[in-house]
Amino acid sequence: MAPPLARRMACWLYEAMLLFGIAFAATLVFSIAGQMKSGMDDRRPLLIGFLVIVFGIYFTWCWAKGQTLAMRTWRIRVVDRNGAAPSQLRALFRYACSWLWVLPPIAFVAPLKLSATQVSIAVGGWIAVWALLSLLHPQRQFWHDALAGTQLVPVQD
Repeated sequence: MAPPLARRMACWLYEAMLLFGIAFAATLVFSIAGQMKSGMDDRRPLLIGFLVIVFGIYFTWCWAKGQTLAMRTWRIRVVDRNGAAPSQLRALFRYACSWLWVLPPIAFVAPLKLSATQVSIAVGGWIAVWALLSLLHPQRQFWHDALAGTQLVPVQD
């Protein structure tokens, strides 16, 4: 059975804070290497692509070992259907599926020319709905885990 939703979401928020540090370091490296003078220059799409790749490497590597730092802190592991740490390919697929947390609302609101506050509300609302939808799954798993053939389990002492 999956860890409680509140524990999984707390882990998710902690992961977001850790990703901020990873994004900061990766952006610094990219900006220095590319001699970017502004975050708004024409290489911004390349920077975003670079960050997606860096995040993919981080998550794929950690999940293939069973846990990220946030998951270790909240005593959660990701496992495949056999109860083992997922393979790197399955971890990479889980990473791709995890984009379901943010891509649909961004794609929906992009053509609407909304303010940053409105976009934040739309994305936050989607994330809340997506998290609550896990309560409809028979094992209370997040749907990206169901798609990827993985699940979150509590770490046993």
